[in-house]
Amino acid sequence: MRNAFAAALVKAARSDPRVVLLTGDHGYALFDEMRRVCPGQYINAGVAEQNMVGVAAGLAKGGFRPVVYGLSAFVPVRVLEQIKLDVCYESLPVIFMGDGAGVVYSSLGTSHQSTEDVAALRGVPCMSILSPADASEMTAVMDLAFSSARPVYVRMGKADLGVVHENIPDLQWGRMIPVQKGAGPLVWLATGSMMQTALAAARDWPGSAVWSVPCIKPLDAEHVAAVCGRHEAVVVLEEHSVYGGLGSAVAECTSTHGPTWICRVGVQDRFSRYCGSYDYLMREHKLDVESVKAQVRDFLIMRQVRQSVRPLAA
Repeated sequence: MRNAFAAALVKAARSDPRVVLLTGDHGYALFDEMRRVCPGQYINAGVAEQNMVGVAAGLAKGGFRPVVYGLSAFVPVRVLEQIKLDVCYESLPVIFMGDGAGVVYSSLGTSHQSTEDVAALRGVPCMSILSPADASEMTAVMDLAFSSARPVYVRMGKADLGVVHENIPDLQWGRMIPVQKGAGPLVWLATGSMMQTALAAARDWPGSAVWSVPCIKPLDAEHVAAVCGRHEAVVVLEEHSVYGGLGSAVAECTSTHGPTWICRVGVQDRFSRYCGSYDYLMREHKLDVESVKAQVRDFLIMRQVRQSVRPLAA
């Protein structure tokens, strides 16, 4: 997926001299081709992320198409004020790349993990949020981001989790992508790194439908509600806090266009307790396949119990 991003960046830079990459002293090997092919369109702003966003805003106002790259713990979290005031307030066409989202940088601890980036940006006006699940989605996401005249945040999680799509999907703003058809009682909606987990866990519920959600904001509420309305319950998976992310967005959509039962699987209201491997952190936060299946089973039992309870007559 990271290679797909690098390839899309080089393609855009070669076809449009206005495309400029700014990095906060990260991603050297990732940008080898960019520096070789388009050296004049590469700026290392150093460990000064707030300043880097200001520079990107100035470049955008001068007619350039800046791409700001950093770890998602720093872009957008460290530079939220600059994104809000320097870029979004004037609706400038800046693309922000947040690499290593979720708990990818597991061994570096909380300072380098990012499970609140989507929540931080969802409430900022003019900002769109994209979250690809594999290399094909990354290619589609970058095309969509470069087509936008407004700010865009691209969330890049664990990059080597396997293939979801055999071909580059047709991605539209606000729309989800069907990955597995099904007419069973459950529909699974997942974004980014949790897509493979959704496909694996859904096997325990034959007939499940599985959708990828690479576009978190804007999210077409009627489309989401229509997909959810075909099933008895919805499971939403994200490597992000259960507050303010995709699960919250889906709940908002269905609350106004057709209520349904939603099981939100994500990071609970807590930091990582220990450092360790990525697989370890996913288990600690109960985002591995077996933990997800256990959460869904508990949710379905709770749903059945609550549906069997009838309120007493007044």
